[in-house]
Amino acid sequence: MSGANSAAGEPFSGEPGPGGSSSGGGSSGGGSSGEPSSDLAGSGEPSSREPSSGEPSSGEPGSWDPGSAAPASTQPGSTQPGSARPASTQPGSVGELADLLRSTSGTLVPVGAGTKTGWAAPATSCDLLLRTSALDRITEYAPGDLVVVAEAGVPLAALQRQLAAHGQMLALDPPEEGATLGGVVAANASGPRRLRYGTVRDLLIGVTVVLADGTVARSGGKVVKNVAGYDLGKLHTGAHGGLGVIASTTWRLHPLPPAAATVTARLDGSARAGRLAALVARSTLTPTALELCWRRGASATTGELVALFESIPASVHDQATRCAELLAGEAGGLAVEVGDAPPAWFGARPTGPLVLRLAFAPAALPHVLDALPPGASGTASAAVGVAYAAVPAATDLAALRAAVAPYDGSAVVLAADPALRPALDHWGPPGDAFTLMTRVKDRFDPARRLSPGRLLGGL
Repeated sequence: MSGANSAAGEPFSGEPGPGGSSSGGGSSGGGSSGEPSSDLAGSGEPSSREPSSGEPSSGEPGSWDPGSAAPASTQPGSTQPGSARPASTQPGSVGELADLLRSTSGTLVPVGAGTKTGWAAPATSCDLLLRTSALDRITEYAPGDLVVVAEAGVPLAALQRQLAAHGQMLALDPPEEGATLGGVVAANASGPRRLRYGTVRDLLIGVTVVLADGTVARSGGKVVKNVAGYDLGKLHTGAHGGLGVIASTTWRLHPLPPAAATVTARLDGSARAGRLAALVARSTLTPTALELCWRRGASATTGELVALFESIPASVHDQATRCAELLAGEAGGLAVEVGDAPPAWFGARPTGPLVLRLAFAPAALPHVLDALPPGASGTASAAVGVAYAAVPAATDLAALRAAVAPYDGSAVVLAADPALRPALDHWGPPGDAFTLMTRVKDRFDPARRLSPGRLLGGL
């Protein structure tokens, strides 16, 4: 389901993936509240699934920060600054999660490890913080089929360790340390390798969610019947828990590449950045990622462009050599280097009082960089049309959004200082699809119980 446009970070739709259509199944259906309870196959991963309730300590990783949330709300349990911290609970199975939603009536905000609770708009109300960290089992893994089924609370890094033992990986590389699978889906988080492998929507082939009324719904994976007609995986990707609570996920896997190399080109000027990125993107080369690190100075943009190649050793060597030759011819005398590993900034999100995620037509990269205010810095997936920018706190968001709009562009707030959040327009203009998005919200969460206010237009 698309939002105001095809921009990254839109609720419901998520980031655009280079792979085009998702491989996710388009079926859904009700199901029982029970779930296979088999633990990770030989995982050895710690489990902390005892049901619990209580308040997270403010210092623990991923703890809910009410002070960073919420504009005006008069509802009990509001996350308005200064309001009481909501109670929390931690169901240990899909059945417990479904029972919880059936037996309660207040507002709930689902949270995984809490690494992205600052994304999207703050919730306008939260009676109960619903942690999914106890849903931490890998329930099915068939290496020969390149498919894994894992609960929402499984940390992505833990899953990758399990898969690596079999020479495989889930080709998602968001940088947030400790992120869980459910959180990655809910926030539609991805990293540089999206150029080759796509985003969450391209790799998620099945999902189990618990709806606001406690109904357990499954889509894709091994379930083939289609009851509701919705592709739940796509709907819940980037929905920030506003349409249901993600309980389990099914993923398409890839083999681990045996070799890697990088080609780095220094840059001066946004035009050169765009030209070099286009040169690689339009060539016969097949980089896994094409990442730009940039800084907007008073008069010009500087930085470096990195192409990452991952494959068998012979292919990596050949492609890196040809890429270096290609870039050297256009770099205007600036350095072009071949290396074995990406630089430290590769894949990281910028930090600052106000961080934006921008999406745009890839060819418009120079125009988008020029539209950013002096002092901005960040990274960009140059061949995809997604950039992360730390901008000055006083940046005029409305003017910036107007400047990038002609390039099919959008700018959403990814993170902000808690003092800034209540006054920010996180999503920007709702766009023409808002009516349809409202109808989807009405269908899945008519009482507005789940993550109220976090989505576009205050949904």
